[in-house]
Amino acid sequence: MFQYMDRVESILNVVKKEEAESMNQVIELLTTANLEKQSIFIFGASHAGILMEEMYYRAGGMMTINPIFGKELMLDRSPITFTSQMERLEGYGVALAKTVDFKENDVLILHSVSGRNPIIIDMALEARKKGVKIVALTNVTYSKSVTSRHSSGKCLYEVADIVIDNHGDIGDATCDIQGIEQKVGPTSTVIGSMILNSIMVETCQKLVESGMTYPPIFYSANLDGGDKLNQELYEQYKDSIHYQF
Repeated sequence: MFQYMDRVESILNVVKKEEAESMNQVIELLTTANLEKQSIFIFGASHAGILMEEMYYRAGGMMTINPIFGKELMLDRSPITFTSQMERLEGYGVALAKTVDFKENDVLILHSVSGRNPIIIDMALEARKKGVKIVALTNVTYSKSVTSRHSSGKCLYEVADIVIDNHGDIGDATCDIQGIEQKVGPTSTVIGSMILNSIMVETCQKLVESGMTYPPIFYSANLDGGDKLNQELYEQYKDSIHYQF
């Protein structure tokens, strides 16, 4: 019954050991971005976009995380296979990136498990043209086992400034089922969420240690006074917040 939990725990132990340095680099990057009122963006396509939603407008989360939504990549799209077609359509990521007000030294977190599809490479390359720092959350072993679908021939880990490896299985699913070859139980969402939330927690700690009395953390709207506190924080950080509040 606990095969999946055991496997996730095993992967997390590897992440703690192997990715601490990269995670600390991202923590420093996000701390600086918040202190200097630079903008932080996050993007992922289809299921990779679940982490984008996890980081966005969430009690206990960071206000200054700005999602980049592509409507043709969301999981409510029908037929759902259309999202896969759009991930593979070179040029769409460029067009989507051009709708974002990227500035030099902003930060863009990109999540893609395989890191091979044009959408994520386009987004990274276009943002880099404007001097944006690229953080890749991906699976390096997976990427090295497949060919890039982008005309550059590169995968996400090859166009990022900082790479965090989620250390999942090739193909993402991780649990063996007796009687069939196909594994089940993808790990990228839960591992990725643990990685990003860990980074956000430590970034907030760094901000407080830097002298920030009220870091940009969402209060729960279901707590008395939560809406008022969130509005006050928004006024302080609105230059770094690009979504409608």
